[in-house]
Amino acid sequence: MKLKPETPSEAPDISGLMAAELLSVIEGLQQELAAKSAEVEQRDEALAQSTQAVKQRDQYIQILEELLRWKRIQQFGASSEKSKHQIHLFDEAELEAEIDDLRNQLPDDVKEEEAPPATRKRRQRGFSDKLVRERIELTLSDEDKAGASKTFFTKVKEELQFIPAQFKVLEYWQEKAVFENNGEERLVAAARPIHPLGKCTATPSLLAYIITSKYADGLPLYRLEYMFKRLGHEISRTNMAHWVIRLDDVFKPLINLMREVQNSSDYLQADESRMYVLKEDGKTAQSDKWMWVTRGGPPGRPSVLFEYDPSRAGKVPVRLLDDFNGILQADGYSGYGKVCRDNNITRIGCWDHARRKFVEAIKGSKPQGKGKAIKVSKADVALSHINKLYAIERQIKELSEGERHRIRQELSVPRLASFKAWLEANAGKVAKGTMTRKAMDYTLNQWPTLIGYCERGDLQISNVLAENAIRPFALGRRAWLFADTSRGARASATCYSLVETAKANSLEPSVYIQHILERIAEADTLEKLEALLPWNVDLERVSKKVSQID
Repeated sequence: MKLKPETPSEAPDISGLMAAELLSVIEGLQQELAAKSAEVEQRDEALAQSTQAVKQRDQYIQILEELLRWKRIQQFGASSEKSKHQIHLFDEAELEAEIDDLRNQLPDDVKEEEAPPATRKRRQRGFSDKLVRERIELTLSDEDKAGASKTFFTKVKEELQFIPAQFKVLEYWQEKAVFENNGEERLVAAARPIHPLGKCTATPSLLAYIITSKYADGLPLYRLEYMFKRLGHEISRTNMAHWVIRLDDVFKPLINLMREVQNSSDYLQADESRMYVLKEDGKTAQSDKWMWVTRGGPPGRPSVLFEYDPSRAGKVPVRLLDDFNGILQADGYSGYGKVCRDNNITRIGCWDHARRKFVEAIKGSKPQGKGKAIKVSKADVALSHINKLYAIERQIKELSEGERHRIRQELSVPRLASFKAWLEANAGKVAKGTMTRKAMDYTLNQWPTLIGYCERGDLQISNVLAENAIRPFALGRRAWLFADTSRGARASATCYSLVETAKANSLEPSVYIQHILERIAEADTLEKLEALLPWNVDLERVSKKVSQID
């Protein structure tokens, strides 16, 4: 529908007006014009405010849509942090060539095995020589081999047999001798083995199996209860829980000794994870409580120590790291600030956390339509910069500490400077509140700590070792969901410490824990207690390849 233009009003006849009247008319027209101008300005201002409100609303909707996409992917999608565009953003072969050039500069006295090329993991064939073997002979009948000049056997196949677990009751019969002297009898009895829990019907091997099943394999006690029942004897989950809680006091002196050894080192990693404890003084069952973990130790004496605390305040790391004054690697959580200031601890950051934020931003971005050219986002570009740093770490992981430090200074430091310059130039171009802007701001805010790993060759680019140590706890938490009391949570922390420290020292956790349980009741001196530390025990070490950073 077309609107007709307004008919202009007829101009008033002013030919017969006096000068004073003309001035009055002109003044009236000026006032009318000023009023119209003010009205137009108000309309323009209202329109600008409306436009700004629409723009803010659209931006808010964009942020909400981004978060919604990310939450859906987080709940239903794959958890891989690989980016679909990262292959197009840089050529890793060129980077490997640079590292090979640096390898050629290695001194002649450096052996080749100290800098091996990257190799594919070979498929395992056959079975370990450490397994018990039983020979089964498939024989010919007398009729089949009648008249043969000779017979012989050849091995035609190997099969792996599983022997199901079984219960066995140990009956202790104590021999006693009676001596008579002057009409009086004296009784001498054979020494009884000391049990770590005193009066308890479970052997150290059963206790070790329960601890390993729950804290290494993530089996809740109610499942163990059903499994034991199928084996012929029912052990209630209540009894098993009480045994684990009572063992916390038994293991505590050994854990304290591990803490002393760990804090005597010059490099630790720390992390924390939520857990639910139903009965905690001053807190509701739904509120967050925390499991803290520290990983590190002197060379050849690594330990992974868990600690439960209902608080996430800075007083917790102050207590755990009371006598530590080396380098602490952690994420950007501010709770570590106080202990770093008080103990003069050097803090370095974790690139995994920075990288993860850009990966989340990419996953939360609006998907591109089919048939359209691939559009590389700023989060993609940032991730490519970070992936270059990780590619360097993959290539130098087998080198000596000195060579790693040299290559980081020559390759990583320039790339870090380039990445920072790009972040500073582009952060202001991204809308505030978006996941990409948050990732860029986090990286810039944490920059002084993120570049700290280049200062030494033994430092890691990320906190991955501590995160790997706490991962079994996170997986187990999905199975048993919560702890009932704070005593149970502290006992869980102790058991996780023993399991993960055994693994860090290449020991089978169940074997090591049984070894402790069989001897800790008689460890009444510091020397006997030190003999139970995992790096001091005379047990077979499990051959394994140490987990490295991707």
